[in-house]
Amino acid sequence: MSAKLANITSVTLKSKKATAATKESASTAVERALAILEAVSQRDGGMTNSEISRKLAIPKSTASYILRTLETHGYLRRDQANKYRLGLRVVSLSHRALRGLDITDVAMPVLRSLAERYNITAHLAILDQGEVVYIEKADAPGFIKMDTWVGRRLPVHSTSVGKVLVAHLPDEEIKAIIKERGLRKITPKTITTVHEFLRELERVRARGFAVDDEENNLGVRCVAAPIFNRLGRVEAALGVSGTTAQMERSAISKLAGVLMESARRISQQLGYLSVTR
Repeated sequence: MSAKLANITSVTLKSKKATAATKESASTAVERALAILEAVSQRDGGMTNSEISRKLAIPKSTASYILRTLETHGYLRRDQANKYRLGLRVVSLSHRALRGLDITDVAMPVLRSLAERYNITAHLAILDQGEVVYIEKADAPGFIKMDTWVGRRLPVHSTSVGKVLVAHLPDEEIKAIIKERGLRKITPKTITTVHEFLRELERVRARGFAVDDEENNLGVRCVAAPIFNRLGRVEAALGVSGTTAQMERSAISKLAGVLMESARRISQQLGYLSVTR
């Protein structure tokens, strides 16, 4: 081999080694940046550079460089105590990832399972302009059908799904809905006073579910649980309805437990992480 060829070969090998080292270095940096984001997301009070460095076994100078880069691009923000927290850029990315996720697609298998398992009708409802709107429904097998349909609008005060949808709103918003929509008496069991309705919502928040005991239709009981979105707000209500013979009072507690677990699973798929912590 000539001296010239040997020199070219040596340079080529060094170049390949340098390229491999660069790729490895870039990969390590990405992994460390992701590890930092994960660590910060799990600490409610934020983390300092030193805490991150110790927890992840990253040199403090390296952690500082990565933190500054993440902060510059909005993935982290630094408070007055020099603690890093997740930035709005992360929220934006999460929103984009979940934006194409249709809640009805996530909830429909759960609705069908509830309807088939308990032989009752299952609904998915949202709050719209102070009213309940059914956006999905799974009928119970058999001849008994509930007089409901997708798109039907109902009052919040006389339905279990309505109670769930407003229970976690600020009092001012709840009172505004009551002022606009009223508390019309639909059956002898309908709640018709502001004081009693607010007390009922307190019970809903405490229990984690709501009950409509013949308050909207005589002979019909309903139970509902909230579905939360990634921001911890109630996105929708998961409800089941049946006749009083199908849903005896003694069975409501057990059914509510199943319903809350079903709503929890849907919430998780929508990005509500707090339910797992």
